[in-house]
Amino acid sequence: MTDVRRRVSLCCVATSPLLADLRAALGDDAVLTDPDLLRMHERDEADLCASATPLVVVRPRTTEEVSAVVRAAARHGAPLVPQGARTGLAGAANSVADAVVLSTVAMDRILEIDPVSRIAVVQPGVVNATLAGAVRREGLYYPPDPGSWESSTIGGNVSTNAGGMCCVKYGVTTEYVLGLEVVLASGEVLRTGRRTAKGVAGYDLTRLFVGSEGTLGVVTEVTVALRPAPEESLTLVAVFDSTAEAGAAVAQIAAKGLAPSLLELLDRTHLRAIEAYRPMGLRTDAQALLLAAVDTGSRAADDLARIAEVCEAAGADEVYAASDAVEAAALLQARRMAHPAMERFAAEAYPGGNGGLIIDDVAVPRGSLAALLDGVARVAAECGVPIGVVGHAGDGNMHPNIVVDRADPASLERGRRAFDEIMRLGLELGGTCTGEHGVGLLKRDWLAREIGPVGVRVHQAIKAALDPEGLFNPGKVL
Repeated sequence: MTDVRRRVSLCCVATSPLLADLRAALGDDAVLTDPDLLRMHERDEADLCASATPLVVVRPRTTEEVSAVVRAAARHGAPLVPQGARTGLAGAANSVADAVVLSTVAMDRILEIDPVSRIAVVQPGVVNATLAGAVRREGLYYPPDPGSWESSTIGGNVSTNAGGMCCVKYGVTTEYVLGLEVVLASGEVLRTGRRTAKGVAGYDLTRLFVGSEGTLGVVTEVTVALRPAPEESLTLVAVFDSTAEAGAAVAQIAAKGLAPSLLELLDRTHLRAIEAYRPMGLRTDAQALLLAAVDTGSRAADDLARIAEVCEAAGADEVYAASDAVEAAALLQARRMAHPAMERFAAEAYPGGNGGLIIDDVAVPRGSLAALLDGVARVAAECGVPIGVVGHAGDGNMHPNIVVDRADPASLERGRRAFDEIMRLGLELGGTCTGEHGVGLLKRDWLAREIGPVGVRVHQAIKAALDPEGLFNPGKVL
């Protein structure tokens, strides 16, 4: 675009009736049109997903302001894309051209912590780790802990029904969301759920919105259930000569009725990437590492010993327990570094830093985990692409990281083929196309295959009922 055309374009944006309405509702400081800021809000962390520059980014602070933004967008027929911290890995927060991006980062207040009812009420922009720390000071615990917990927000976690490393024992986000406040496409405010420990009145609208990825409404308040703080956990590491042996160990841990609070797998590619990213003395010669923890108080030592026995029987080359809480925390931090470590690994794998990641997120029944891991290795060989595997082994939820050269169309094609083959394998094993990252742009076709034509029609009917003009996060999910 020439300088003249650019000035004309910016002038047109500045005088837009939609922007005038937004400024009247929010004030100038909450309506952002700086080109650099707009580019920052084009996309989440999913690589190789389509995105475009929005018309404007708005940062409302209250439910009333969100309602005003929704009404203004509807009056002018502008698509509206809700965004949190943009840590997603499926393109669910990616903007479309000329969209109003509604950022919830300014809605960051913890409104209430009730230790008697064991609930917290928060705005969607509250960071997961901030909530976890606040309730911990009250002797309580908020279990969902996605890998991005230090930056991802509760609203984003609700939008994608986020999981995390403790899901093997405590479950995913939807199991902790008791109620929501949601702004609908009409601008009306809907309250779902309740604060009581029990309640079954009417349809479960709360669960309808959890995991809907901003396609049905904008979440402006979340009421979550809390648990008593767990006792200090004990941690072990088991080293294996094959990922399939590690998968077999996971199946046996489940079969014997053991309940680890964490059961994670890292393959050799990830171990080497993490060690290169931040040296910690990890066993980079291992094909797979299982990280397990238990938080069962006085029974913890015995429970950990039983897990160690299962791992040894499955063929573990080495099993060792963390010597203290500091070492256990370091091992957990190593797992949390898997994503940035693999990003660096990918960037350095090809000239000019052109390496990128296509991150898969497939979950299978625990008994099929070994078959999935073997299958991913076969896909990597057949497609000729490096694939590192990490994930929540206790849930059967793996994240194959496919490394591609962004500058090479042939590499991209091989990467996409590998992605599809892994998706196909997961469904054939009785699994799902996404365990926790959501559908977004990345998996719309695979969602349709998974739920079938009747499921697609039901999804579309719900979308049409709640967002008849299709303005909320268009192009996502279906």
